[in-house]
Amino acid sequence: MLKQIEGSQAVAEAVALARPEVICAYPISPQTHIVEGLGELVKDGSLQPCEFINVESEFAAMSVAIGSSAAGARTYTATASQGLLYMVEAVYNASGLGLPIVMTVANRAIGAPINIWNDHSDSMSQRDCGWIQLFAESNQEALDLHIQAFKLAEELSMPVMVCMDGFILTHAYERVNLPSQADVDAFLPPYEPRQVLDPADPVSMGAMVGPEAFMEVRYLAHAKQTMALERIPQIADEFEARFGRNAGGLARCYRCNDAETIVVALGSVLGTIKDTVDELRDAGIKIGVLGIQSFRPFPLIAVRSFLHEAKRVVVLEKSFSVGLGGVVSTDVRMALAGLPTQCFTVIAGLGGRAITKASLARTFKEAADGTLPPLTFMDLDWRIVNRQLEREAATRRSGPIAENLLRDVGTVASKVM
Repeated sequence: MLKQIEGSQAVAEAVALARPEVICAYPISPQTHIVEGLGELVKDGSLQPCEFINVESEFAAMSVAIGSSAAGARTYTATASQGLLYMVEAVYNASGLGLPIVMTVANRAIGAPINIWNDHSDSMSQRDCGWIQLFAESNQEALDLHIQAFKLAEELSMPVMVCMDGFILTHAYERVNLPSQADVDAFLPPYEPRQVLDPADPVSMGAMVGPEAFMEVRYLAHAKQTMALERIPQIADEFEARFGRNAGGLARCYRCNDAETIVVALGSVLGTIKDTVDELRDAGIKIGVLGIQSFRPFPLIAVRSFLHEAKRVVVLEKSFSVGLGGVVSTDVRMALAGLPTQCFTVIAGLGGRAITKASLARTFKEAADGTLPPLTFMDLDWRIVNRQLEREAATRRSGPIAENLLRDVGTVASKVM
């Protein structure tokens, strides 16, 4: 059914179609509309049987999710930014226990300074936590990925994050195709847990494990991620066969045939990059784009197969590792090991900074011309950066960085403080 709807509401309706039995929620922008929508569906009886649990924090949300999943309930929650960081201890426990929880991460910058706009620093900070991470390019894909995520999580008994760009997708109104309950039921079987707390058959979950077996436990978590590399594209194919849409998978290339330059990115920025690539193609530049849907597990073999003939690869990232550079580009370079391909890291869009076609076209042309540095911060305002560095060199008490920069970009201070 075609419907013009906010991205958050589309995700809420997709989650409801998956028939969760427990939803535990704590509001934090920009994911709040998702759990509000689910709460309304539970309250009016549209989603039954389902228990909606209001908790006092994000840590409590993931703790309740762990308990409900261990008790055999299909479980869902959502979070963003600082909320994800607040639940980190429990996030690691969920994956360590092998519990098939599905969680939306409405990607948002991490402070300080406080910033509620979009980038990928929150989910990227959890790249080693043991959760599968799937990234959506559009609201339609976000909707479709949630339905696939429950199937993937429950088949492998491991948790899945579905990451969608905060505000850019969560608050955008787009036309989406909502599947029928009958089709979702046929695609997603009833939850049959691999492990469950049952008074009739008591077991211990979360036992302390010493050096004699801890490495083996961790390896098995890695082995399950490796299994996911096979199941993710298979489930995407099964989804397409039933619903007629190609959504999800490991990675997808656009106009990569004969491309000398290929841009690699995740999330909603792929749409803008594709428009830019189309214009550059019209100008005679051989360029394509590779969108990565599965960030964890990272599809090394698939990425290498798409990129191995390119002369240069530009990884555009909405996050970065302070003191090093790219996060995604580190994985891409691993995929390209042994190949002569040049690899560039471009950091863009941090804290919601606009990523324009003009800036992308300039950057991609510089890569093609051989003038792009290995690490670039696209549209960085060097004027205010250098001014702050001069302050710090001039005086010990140079003041708080964020507040100084706000004065510089707003009403510029009349004197150096």
